[in-house]
Amino acid sequence: MLGSAKEDGTPFEQLPTGASGLYVVTERPDEIHQRLLAAGAEVVSPLQEKEHGGRDFTIRDPEGNLWGFGTYRGTQPQ
Repeated sequence: MLGSAKEDGTPFEQLPTGASGLYVVTERPDEIHQRLLAAGAEVVSPLQEKEHGGRDFTIRDPEGNLWGFGTYRGTQPQ
């Protein structure tokens, strides 16, 4: 998913210059969350249900990039 940077209270708005933020859509966020925790990932936003109906979490990699994993597929254009 690609989107514009905005002030929305998420960790993505605080990315330093040169870092990236990605969101990976998956039907298995719980499994991926457990695997990343076991590997020592830095959790930025815990696994949680979102008000839009999705379930997701965010981690930071060693280079400072943020990776979101969740079930939200966005809205479809009409």
